[in-house]
Amino acid sequence: MNIRNIGIILGRELRSYFSSLTVYVVILMFLLMTGYFFYNLLATFSVVSFQAQTDPMLARQYQLLNINETVIRPLFGSISIILLMMTPLLTMRLFAEEKKTGTIELLLTFPVNDVDVVLGKYLACLVVLLTMVALTATYPILLVILGDPEVVPIATGYLGLILIGAAAISLGIFTSSLTENQIVSASMSFGMLFFFWLISYSVPLVSAGLGQVLSYLSINEHIASLSKGVVDSEDIIYYLCFIVLFLFLTLRSLETKRWR
Repeated sequence: MNIRNIGIILGRELRSYFSSLTVYVVILMFLLMTGYFFYNLLATFSVVSFQAQTDPMLARQYQLLNINETVIRPLFGSISIILLMMTPLLTMRLFAEEKKTGTIELLLTFPVNDVDVVLGKYLACLVVLLTMVALTATYPILLVILGDPEVVPIATGYLGLILIGAAAISLGIFTSSLTENQIVSASMSFGMLFFFWLISYSVPLVSAGLGQVLSYLSINEHIASLSKGVVDSEDIIYYLCFIVLFLFLTLRSLETKRWR
């Protein structure tokens, strides 16, 4: 692994990202959708708060006046789903486009190894994702100004968003390395992410032992505690292992390209 080579590829990919219209459309759609959910959650909280002024039992029974439970946790849950929907659009071109244009052969003949190429592309996509997530910081800032939310769950919630986004990128890069068709790459990535999201819903239908395995493998189960302000090493390890696994599979996919 060569840091200089990774930096060169990182810069190349970032220029490619921000010189195309696609990334701006993805960021715009991401902000529109997250903004819509934030507005609706905040509006609901405001309405219930007003009603609770005349009916205190409403607030005590449902705890609807807790801004963290009513707005922040559901908001992070919605943003995580939107991230999983948008990430395949960011990763689909990383290797698929190189294969389609034939530049992958040229890239692999440069004095860089596969690890440099994969990490450079991965970090470039991660920078774009971090930019998207950072732009949503206006939502909690407004809540801090207008209300009195707990800050720790906000910080850990953003940590969860970064981890789930980073995991989704690693899977997307892997699917992009398998094909030269960007639509196929995005479809495969979305399907696999959707699978990792849905398996948690099968937990009540299976035995306790298998249910624990499915719950651990589910990509969304590990963000729940983070959105509550609880940082569990098990959750961090899960996402890191997820990332390493699919980056490793991407490297193996590139090796098969060399063998051909």
